[in-house]
Amino acid sequence: MSATGRAWHQTISSSRRDRCCVLPYSDFSLVSLSVFAVFYGLDWIATVPPTVRIDEAFGHKNAPLVFGWVVAGHQFGAACATFFADFMRSAQGDYLQAFMIAGVTGIVAAVLSLMITRRPARAVLAAA
Repeated sequence: MSATGRAWHQTISSSRRDRCCVLPYSDFSLVSLSVFAVFYGLDWIATVPPTVRIDEAFGHKNAPLVFGWVVAGHQFGAACATFFADFMRSAQGDYLQAFMIAGVTGIVAAVLSLMITRRPARAVLAAA
């Protein structure tokens, strides 16, 4: 993925987390929720480049296994976030703080992922 493509992907991914910070302040009308749904739906396009990169990085044979672990980790994180949000609502009476923590956590993750550098490729010796 080019530097421009990577920056665009990070922008889309981090903007989803930013919307988590905006949603609690919404009036939850049909218009505001529709706008949120459209932009949230556009975020799903951002999952294609990383999926392609998994295949390129790990090969056709290992990519499904790696992708499975990525999805399993995603689902585990979603379960923890759901539990945490319910805990926060029970303790605070609303979801505001849970939404804010989710948004800030996403922004931190986006910044950390921008700091990942590519290692130089190693020369592969052909088997004789």
